[in-house]
Amino acid sequence: MDERKLLRAVVTAGEIMLVSGAEVHRVEDTMNYMLAHAGCETAETVVYTTGILVSLITASHEPLTFVKRISERSTNINRIYLVNDISRRFCAGTLTVDEVLAELEKASRAVQYSRLAKSAGIVGVAAFFSPIFGGGVPDFAGAALVGVFLALANRISIRFKLNDFCANAFGALVAAFSASALGDLFPMMQSDVMIISSIMTLVPGVTFTTAIRDTLNGDYMAGAARMTEAVVVALAVAAGVGSGLFLYQMMGGAMR
Repeated sequence: MDERKLLRAVVTAGEIMLVSGAEVHRVEDTMNYMLAHAGCETAETVVYTTGILVSLITASHEPLTFVKRISERSTNINRIYLVNDISRRFCAGTLTVDEVLAELEKASRAVQYSRLAKSAGIVGVAAFFSPIFGGGVPDFAGAALVGVFLALANRISIRFKLNDFCANAFGALVAAFSASALGDLFPMMQSDVMIISSIMTLVPGVTFTTAIRDTLNGDYMAGAARMTEAVVVALAVAAGVGSGLFLYQMMGGAMR
């Protein structure tokens, strides 16, 4: 077996999982299983939230090391599932290393939902959270409309490649501004309910949960890093909402 191809396949699998929001211990376990199946008993894997390091001893007793920097992270459970499935098939002996690399390439480009479906999801989350926060039928309709504006803001953020902090702050600003405007135009709508409902799509719940799981599994550095990421996102949402309310007041809008 070509150790270099094996190493590239293992690191690619770990990279896709880490970028998609998998816990550090899950990434390490998947990589270790693949290496163990290939007969690399002297392999070592070290995974951080920002990088992957894998080292193994080749058949010629020379060390081979691969370092991969991770600069982007999101949440994509489907890709994590695909990589787990590929690693299981590899460990079962039904896939070669070349086939694993080809399958991983497909998994890295897999799109489970279209842009329209994602936008519809944002609108749906915003609308259906409003009853939970005490909203009525007018608030349901208003939150759905705010969700439309939030979906547009999300597309703009992607178009201009805004970083996570700016994208979340911009989305929260648009949500707060549009909800305040709707509450001003239609007195039967509660702007606070619409704001809270719409920003639920921005709340870093998955990141926070992953941070707790990493911490409980003993990966304290990864847990602290993800917790910091969750706090930064929460601060961005808070700053965006505050800016949206302030901007609406500055433009002469009345707050209710």
